[in-house]
Amino acid sequence: MSVAFAGVGHQTVTWDRPSAQCPVEVALAAVSGRWATLVLRDLMHGPRSFSALRAGLPALSAKVLTERLESLTAQGLVSCTRSPGFPVRTSYALTSAGLLLRPLLVELYRTGEALLGELPDD
Repeated sequence: MSVAFAGVGHQTVTWDRPSAQCPVEVALAAVSGRWATLVLRDLMHGPRSFSALRAGLPALSAKVLTERLESLTAQGLVSCTRSPGFPVRTSYALTSAGLLLRPLLVELYRTGEALLGELPDD
């Protein structure tokens, strides 16, 4: 919410700038960004290696996948575990915060399915 000044001594409350404390904005920000929802979706099935994530999202470049994983890790939604030894194996998993997104992603999926069913045939 922001305050817009409409004139001397007047102000108007507007909803054009959402508050950082708005739960809806926080949830949407967590899944925003190209490919973020698909990476999160794949991690809902359990921990995955980088190569397994790449195989599940063949149109996604290694560079962009790396960027998304770094972003999701920085947000505290994904954890990265590196195993000792050679070769080093890296595994990505949802954190407890990331798991909180499961109901949101399930509902987005259901809504998408319903909308696809509503689309006219070409």
